[in-house]
Amino acid sequence: MIEIGAQVDLSHPPTRVWLALTDRALLGRWFAEAETVEGVPDRLLLHTAGLPGFEANVEVEVTERQVPGLLVLACDEAGRLSELTCTVTATGQGCRLEVREATTHGAWSAEQHEPREQQLRQSLTVRLPAILDWLAFQQVDLRRNDGGMTAELPLVGARGPGRARRRRHQLAAMLGGVVVFGGVAAWAALPDEPNRSAAPSSTPSVSPSPSGTLTAPTATRRATPSARPSRTTASATARPSRSASVQPSRPPTSVPPPPPLLTARYDTDSSRLFGYTGEVVVDNRAGTPVGDWAVVVTLADGSTVDDVDGANWRQNGQAITFTGAAVPAGGSQTFRFDVRDNRPKARAPEACTVGGNPCTGL
Repeated sequence: MIEIGAQVDLSHPPTRVWLALTDRALLGRWFAEAETVEGVPDRLLLHTAGLPGFEANVEVEVTERQVPGLLVLACDEAGRLSELTCTVTATGQGCRLEVREATTHGAWSAEQHEPREQQLRQSLTVRLPAILDWLAFQQVDLRRNDGGMTAELPLVGARGPGRARRRRHQLAAMLGGVVVFGGVAAWAALPDEPNRSAAPSSTPSVSPSPSGTLTAPTATRRATPSARPSRTTASATARPSRSASVQPSRPPTSVPPPPPLLTARYDTDSSRLFGYTGEVVVDNRAGTPVGDWAVVVTLADGSTVDDVDGANWRQNGQAITFTGAAVPAGGSQTFRFDVRDNRPKARAPEACTVGGNPCTGL
């Protein structure tokens, strides 16, 4: 008899772990897809062909069941028979799951034994906890409409109504102050219109410099009355010059840079196990097609790209550069890429840019 096994401590109640062991949809998410065998109750066909350590699909039948502590299965893999025992024991932090498989007829080859045990250990320690976490949040969401918080999540930071009203009043006062201050600042920033009907002033004008500091006084350009009669006529008096007074200088207005021709939007689909699917939509705002574009996505450390649909790609370290067909005028191009991450909760990309400009949505 040859035996393999693994165990894991889980921070979940035994009832939830039992559900993950016996529900066909959940079993397919963390171990292998399963389908019922027509006409035979308590019998399933596990699609294990192609998994490490398995040569064919495995037909299993329940021989003993003690909810939620014990599940025993008789397994048949192309004539090789074995018995699989799952034991769930409650602990202070949740429960402990132990899985043992022992051959009863035939034996695994040397090439099968070690990969099969590694596959079992990885499923229990990595994939199953991720599915249990996902299932816990699903159960919280399903019961949220019943009113109040459930026992799944702690009640955090409840505040009395009086304090909430005071915070709302403080927030309203702050917003009002911001509006008043902004209005006064905008009024003060408006340039004064010169009074064209007024007589020229004899006082020098002070012009604000573009940097906001005051410059030296600038004398107005006009003639001053002569202290003595002119040589040409003694009765003539000097009259003020008709030249306009120097207007206050206005700071130069900065011209905003033109908007980028291409923009990109990033989105993550996290429904995959041990990874996620990223989607990027490249939009062309120009009036002509843009054919030379590149989107650079920087993955988190330890993540790798499995497959890309809709673009060409090349990898340099954690940076993945995507290129593709021309984006039509006013149109868009969409591409998707699958990322594999061995952590239970895969991390989204660290950065995404198109033409050096950041993508939205990340």
